[in-house]
Amino acid sequence: MKKFASYLSIAILGSMISLGAYHLMLEPQKEQPKSEVAAFNQPPKNQNVAYNYSNIVPEDFNFTEAANSTVNKVVHVKNVSTYSRPQSFFEYYFGQGSGEPQKAVRGIGSGVIITPDGYIVTNHHVIKGASEVEITLNNNETYKAEVIGNAPENDLALLKIDAQGLDYISFGDSDHINLGEWVLAVGNPFNLTSTVTAGIVSAKGRSLDESNNMIQSFIQTDAAVNPGNSGGALVNAKGELIGINTAITSRTGSYVGYSFAIPSNNVKKIVEDLIEYGNVQKAILGVRGTDITPENYKQFEDLEQTQGFYVAKIDDGSGAEKAGLKAKDVIIKLDDIKIRKFSDLSGFISSKNPGDQVLVTYIRNGEIKTTTVTLDKYEYYRIKEIGVEVVNATKDELKSFGVESGVKISQIINKRLKKSIPEGIIITKVNNETVKNINDVKQLIKNKKIYESLSIKFVGVNGKTETYVFK
Repeated sequence: MKKFASYLSIAILGSMISLGAYHLMLEPQKEQPKSEVAAFNQPPKNQNVAYNYSNIVPEDFNFTEAANSTVNKVVHVKNVSTYSRPQSFFEYYFGQGSGEPQKAVRGIGSGVIITPDGYIVTNHHVIKGASEVEITLNNNETYKAEVIGNAPENDLALLKIDAQGLDYISFGDSDHINLGEWVLAVGNPFNLTSTVTAGIVSAKGRSLDESNNMIQSFIQTDAAVNPGNSGGALVNAKGELIGINTAITSRTGSYVGYSFAIPSNNVKKIVEDLIEYGNVQKAILGVRGTDITPENYKQFEDLEQTQGFYVAKIDDGSGAEKAGLKAKDVIIKLDDIKIRKFSDLSGFISSKNPGDQVLVTYIRNGEIKTTTVTLDKYEYYRIKEIGVEVVNATKDELKSFGVESGVKISQIINKRLKKSIPEGIIITKVNNETVKNINDVKQLIKNKKIYESLSIKFVGVNGKTETYVFK
């Protein structure tokens, strides 16, 4: 009997084990509650996997509204040149006769409609040298455009077509975009009209350090931009304009991951100036200096700050001087915009007008201070005949050159002249007349007869004088 009870216990225990194994291995598992955190499949250990996070779009994010809205506000810009083709052997060799008028498309790009009555902004390099500019809307309607104004230093141009009731884009605030923020680039790359690409804001206040004398303070993105995108729109998720696509960095000429846009706050200011004044009204803070970096900050006396703009000199009579800024101050903020380097400072000031007030936060002797600076107007004159820009020289600059009066060459546009004349030297005479300021230069150039030569007397750093005659 005891043996039977023992066998029975073993049988029951075996059944229970078998039943438990059946439930564990064969029955479907009950669904577990879903975690609120999305699962992410990690790569195996010791395995390097490259993820392109910029292209991972959140599930609840939608580009369609911004894209569909923007394509109707971006246009195709054609740079057309007109020339005459000889109609005979005689015309070919002797150049007489009108010839047969011909048109050729020199370049293509994009533009952005900014008003319902047809104002369009694009890049200066898109329409440079054009005898005619042709605009095609997204609905294939075509217009001839008038060039209202140019800002070559900023690579912007303002066009106007004769139209009403157009869809137009609203300006966003480019000062307050964030790194990693989603953006769309809309334009006409490789003549492919109404193309939309997506990316993120990769950097702000980017300087390309090119030798084209452009004001450098770009928004960098990884949205695909190619030839033909120039002058097109960079918009945020709301469809607001935050930049004009302008340049790419590439060894091949095509997109390799880096594209650059002029910030919308700068664009808006320049467009308003071109409409009201016909040129760009430049504002200046009145300081000169250099960037502070982790590599060079130890060069400066008693300085622990590794970012900011180091003030080496204050312009005489400038708003900065009147507000109490001094040499050796470190500017770290303008209004609520952080200043890490000169491109941050110049980009912000470029969006302001002369007479605007800016709250400057700076460090002096290790102490953070603030002051309000009224921005001055940057007075300059461009001598188109020779391709230079001149500004009024300060007393210290005149003294350093050993002269009593003159104007300073602030920029040389003429590439040939760059090889023989450096920027920063002083012009003391124009057509043998002494000049004290840019107004003197302007008046002498204006009074010059068309057939007369233009003579310019320069003084170099070593005090050596040279006179150039331009015919």
